[in-house]
Amino acid sequence: MTAEIAHHWPVPPQDGYTVDDLLTLPDLPPHTELIDGSLVFVSPQRDFHSIVIDMLVAGLRRTAPPEMKARREMTVVLDKRNGPEPDVLVVRAEAAYSREQTCFRAGDVLLAVEVVSPDSEARDHDTKPHKYAAAGIPYFWLVEMAGFDHAPIVHAFKLAQETQTYIPTGTYRDTLKLSAPFDIDIDLTEIDNL
Repeated sequence: MTAEIAHHWPVPPQDGYTVDDLLTLPDLPPHTELIDGSLVFVSPQRDFHSIVIDMLVAGLRRTAPPEMKARREMTVVLDKRNGPEPDVLVVRAEAAYSREQTCFRAGDVLLAVEVVSPDSEARDHDTKPHKYAAAGIPYFWLVEMAGFDHAPIVHAFKLAQETQTYIPTGTYRDTLKLSAPFDIDIDLTEIDNL
């Protein structure tokens, strides 16, 4: 006889969840996000996702000036009903005030990066960039797996203040070389050695 496993899923409040709920509900799966008052659970990630995050975080930490810090997979509080978790982010150094903190305010984020996964494609292409732009995050990168060799391709964007939307600034395949939000030089072919 096989024992059945009972799952106890959280029942949403009538008006949806808030960021306070996201940060305090016990036993949520890792990397749960809050989008428009709904909890979003993510699927297990592919190896590509993991190694691209590692490569970008290492490159950003290597090149970031002391007043900026690179972080991975931390909740960003955009408003009361939105707390997405970018795969990689760059924040103002003073915003990283405690080893016990679990989130950053949108105003402290200079760059949000999403590495596209099959289960998050629509959120990463549409929902999140729209929300990051509306919250005033100055830079956004979208990273996809491309070609037969599954190499990373980085689409970089900057915020157009007058429209609160992102405009493309470049697409990068082998080398990610940018001057904003600081001088960045990351060898994307390094993925072959990870």
